[in-house]
Amino acid sequence: MKILYFGGQKSGKSRLAEKRALELSKKPYYIATYDNSYDDKEMQNRIEKHRVQREKKFITIEETKELSSVMKDGEVYLVDCLSMWILNSIEDEKFLYSELEKLATVDATIIFVLNDVSSGVIPLEKLSRKYVDISGIVGQKVASFCDEVYEVKLGLEVKLK
Repeated sequence: MKILYFGGQKSGKSRLAEKRALELSKKPYYIATYDNSYDDKEMQNRIEKHRVQREKKFITIEETKELSSVMKDGEVYLVDCLSMWILNSIEDEKFLYSELEKLATVDATIIFVLNDVSSGVIPLEKLSRKYVDISGIVGQKVASFCDEVYEVKLGLEVKLK
């Protein structure tokens, strides 16, 4: 089973995805995709908040690129989040789409979290435009192979698929 939760920043998507993962497994895996090499204090605070929120209910794996390489058949995984994963390999679109093909075939339950960045204006800066475009394409590809897709707003989920 594959599930996607997407929504804007601070929409509640991670909390709902974590709740779902815990309903499906007593000890699911949490794949953290943030590349911690940027020395960004504000992001460190966000990461710490997520760690506290997860407590010890998950087995955490830090993997910034090759998500499929850390997955085993029959397990439950929460990938939080695809948005950071895209950023980590934004200059290698071919890799991103190839990795999505691998993820689609993993025989495990995977819950994906993705920020919806496509509802704003077209960014003026080239790299930002590329990020928004790739994020939209990744979202479409993931939604196409997911069994369930939820849009999250204000902590509320709406099932689209």
